[in-house]
Amino acid sequence: MLLEGKVDYVVRNFKRLITEWNLRGNAKKEMQRGIGYFQRNRQRMRYDEYLAKGYPIGSGVAEGTCRNLVKDRMKLTGMRWERRGAQAMIHLRPLYLNGEWKTFLNYRIEKEQKKLYGKAAAYSTVTDYAQSP
Repeated sequence: MLLEGKVDYVVRNFKRLITEWNLRGNAKKEMQRGIGYFQRNRQRMRYDEYLAKGYPIGSGVAEGTCRNLVKDRMKLTGMRWERRGAQAMIHLRPLYLNGEWKTFLNYRIEKEQKKLYGKAAAYSTVTDYAQSP
């Protein structure tokens, strides 16, 4: 029913089950907690619309991105990270993976040159030999 966008249907049936199963104590409390979750998040649970548009609805895509973006880079053999350096790498890694590394380097060079000299140098374009993170 959730995949069909029928959150209210699910909520009604869970409420009915509390009575039908004569739930009490912790079981009833947990069922009510679940019902509350569905009610509070109803607007985010339009799975029928998301699936029709081809959007992922599970956590697998996010988990895969985290693995690719963070774990694969941060947990290489012998790697040791301070919090500040790790955070910097987490910010830079997507630029590299998205093919935006050269654009970012050009931006940083221009920004630093303006800061240091008041204007960017004419030769601040990064070559193909720029190192990646």
